[in-house]
Amino acid sequence: MAQVYLWLVAGVMLSSIPACSLGEDGRWTHKTDNWKILDLLRQLERIPPQLCLNDRIDFQCPWQRGNVTQMQKPQRTCVQHVVLQQIFSLFLSTDSHAVWNQTVLGQLLSSLASSLVRMQLAEEENLACPDWGNRVRKYFQGIHNYLKGKKYSSCAWEVVRVEIQVHLVLL
Repeated sequence: MAQVYLWLVAGVMLSSIPACSLGEDGRWTHKTDNWKILDLLRQLERIPPQLCLNDRIDFQCPWQRGNVTQMQKPQRTCVQHVVLQQIFSLFLSTDSHAVWNQTVLGQLLSSLASSLVRMQLAEEENLACPDWGNRVRKYFQGIHNYLKGKKYSSCAWEVVRVEIQVHLVLL
């Protein structure tokens, strides 16, 4: 069953990657950062995700493959920036520290922080996107509410970890 899950995640990840050249507006750097973050999220896995299927929920992710690839560069960068900020905030919480391997969690937080700093330094445009920013914050507020409602259980965190992994691939 675990192999089926891994193949499904790999298929989603591979089919979600928009084709781009290495020099496309610095997007390669952001993609490389995302892959490192994705790898660290994968390493956080503590329990097999299939054991938590009853805890799954549709968080209504606001970004999909189609609408991300159609975004203009400043808007896409802004959305990615807000998403990384929200992920950082989520995993920085005290409730997160009680669940995950501290070494890997520290590496994840460090990678997220580095990526956010690089994005801020590389972007001359204002990283404000009120419409998309509000959608992303609402999505993560739903995740926070879900975790709170599930009393920050291991399965709830595992569902959130997989959710973020699947959707981070799209950015």
